Parts: sequence; C-alpha cells; structure tokens
Amino acid sequence: MKKLFIRVCAIAIALFISFTPAALAADLANGAKVFSGNCAACHMGGGNVVMANKTLKKEALEQFGMYSEDAIIYQVQHGKNAMPAFAGRLTDEQIQDVAAYVLDQAAKGWAG
Repeated sequence: MKKLFIRVCAIAIALFISFTPAALAADLANGAKVFSGNCAACHMGGGNVVMANKTLKKEALEQFGMYSEDAIIYQVQHGKNAMPAFAGRLTDEQIQDVAAYVLDQAAKGWAG
C-alpha cells in the first residue's frame, strides 16, 4: 500500500511539473534584458514604430491573436513583415523569457 501511495504521488508530481505553464519557469528579469537589447528600438514601452496599430499592448495583442506565449514565441522566432526573425540569434530560453516579459508588461499596461 505504501509503494502504491509513493507511485501515485510521484505520478502526480510529474504531471504537475509537466503541465506547469512555461511563463512560471521564465525569467522576467532576463526577458527585460533581452527585450531592451533586441526589441526596444521598435517596441519601446510596448509601442511599434513601424506599424503603429500592431503594438505590444494587451488590446492589440488580443485583437491580432497574439496574446499568448506560444504566439509571441512564434513571432519572435520567425519574424513577420518588417520584424526580423530572431531564431538562431537568440536562444530558445531567451525567446521564452522575452515572450513572458511581453505578456507580463502587457497585463500591467506597460507601466514600468
């Protein structure tokens, strides 16, 4: 009975860890650093100097189907229009961190 309990607990822990959202594992401080060094020239304060209506503000991200970590990661990796692709220039971890940072800032209204 004790072995069964241990196995059930181990499975529960493994499932919990595997289904924990990636944003919780992301490093927001690193995301801010990556954003500052690679994104802020065009997206300072959540704006967009190239396409003014496609900002990183929550409302715009929702409007254009980009208000998720997966969508932002894909956009950063592959680029689109004037935005360059960062796959190969940034690590997967850096891209995950910057995506989490963008979502965090969007939720806060990019208010620092």
